[in-house]
Amino acid sequence: METLHTLFYFSVAIAVLVAFHELGHFWVARLTGVKVIRFSIGFGKKLWAYQKAPEQTEFVVSAIPLGGYVKMVDEREGEVVAADLPYAFNRQSVGVRTLIVAAGPVFNLILAVILFWVVMVVGETGLKPVLGEVTTGTLAAEAGFQAGDQIISVNQKPTPTWAMALDALFSLAIDGQRDIVVDVITRDDQKQFRALVLTDGDVQSPEVLNERLGLKPFLPVIKPIIGKLMEDGSAKQAGLQTGDLIVRADDQPIEDWQQWVDYIQAKPDVEINVTLERNEVQTQIKLTPRKEEQADGKVVGKIGAGVEIPEAMMRDLQVEYSLSPLEAIPAAFEKTWFYSLSTVKMIGKMFVGSASVKNLSGPISIAQYAGQSAEMGFTAFLKFLGLISVSLGVLNLLPVPVLDGGHLLFYALEVIKGSPVSDRVQMVFQQMGMLVLMSLMALALFLDLDRLFQ
Repeated sequence: METLHTLFYFSVAIAVLVAFHELGHFWVARLTGVKVIRFSIGFGKKLWAYQKAPEQTEFVVSAIPLGGYVKMVDEREGEVVAADLPYAFNRQSVGVRTLIVAAGPVFNLILAVILFWVVMVVGETGLKPVLGEVTTGTLAAEAGFQAGDQIISVNQKPTPTWAMALDALFSLAIDGQRDIVVDVITRDDQKQFRALVLTDGDVQSPEVLNERLGLKPFLPVIKPIIGKLMEDGSAKQAGLQTGDLIVRADDQPIEDWQQWVDYIQAKPDVEINVTLERNEVQTQIKLTPRKEEQADGKVVGKIGAGVEIPEAMMRDLQVEYSLSPLEAIPAAFEKTWFYSLSTVKMIGKMFVGSASVKNLSGPISIAQYAGQSAEMGFTAFLKFLGLISVSLGVLNLLPVPVLDGGHLLFYALEVIKGSPVSDRVQMVFQQMGMLVLMSLMALALFLDLDRLFQ
């Protein structure tokens, strides 16, 4: 059932993102007088088609959902009847062609703004931005952060939730800020500030920055009771069930959830004898955590299990947050800009080798994130769609032949040289672009499979 759930929400996500992207091409093409033959979500065999009249656009849903296309009248793709020549894409001015091609990724960015706006207006429940124990040697420790500090603003920007506090910190760091002032309220209700000082090495990737910051939310002592289990996790495969109370790991008594997590992470690929209590009866199982490499290269154990948190305790840890419709407009644009800039910078760092290609996600990872965000609720799924829509928009604007950005590059060269780039040159570069794109897709899929079977 979990696999079907994941596939369903992955299909919904792809359908929405692709439809909006292609709607951009379609709408601007129609607006500028270019005739559209087909609007397709997906590739391959037709599953559904609708055409009001033979001379009008055919709307299609195809079997392979990983993309879509808008087919316009174009002399380069076949013979065009004389009556349609004025409406052919290739006969339009370079300005019109640029608008049509750019519309797809721009619509993805517009969709992201809309989705983030909805999330902010509807509101979401977030974790209070209160710090837990601060690890010695981290940037947080060097800045003087203490357990119990509640972050109220970052460089004077209010941060009512933990996620917003991290977003603000990451946004400033990625924008190049190396001195960041964080206002806090201490345990004894004193307002103070903490000055974070970053270096370029701290901002290699979001994972490295998170590790170096060392900011972790406050969590009360929680009993080691198993909550949610991942279908493919080693915990479920070993026989653990929701509601199981962990009593001992090997010969060590387990008093709380964090102790259990620390023990598991320290035992990658090492068999553990676990004593648990189920229905007031103690039993033993053997459990082997799977090894997983973190962004800093550290290898830890993971079992695919979450903690069961009492509802009353959860309410004390959370805060409701929302914005008015007007306040949410600039905030949605700001969030879209932040994620767009972050995506560009991460691509640049991977290109020059200063960030790991392990940051790439393929269809398997995206499908998993779709399913997980949907389980977390409506707003979490909308935020996921917004993030992926930003990525799709930015990636399509890259100057790589076969992508929208590659076509825009050819149009820019056409303006500079005063004539179109020859079909032969475009074909050569498109073949090179296709090779690069297929290589990246293969690498992303390989990384997905590596994560899946770790």
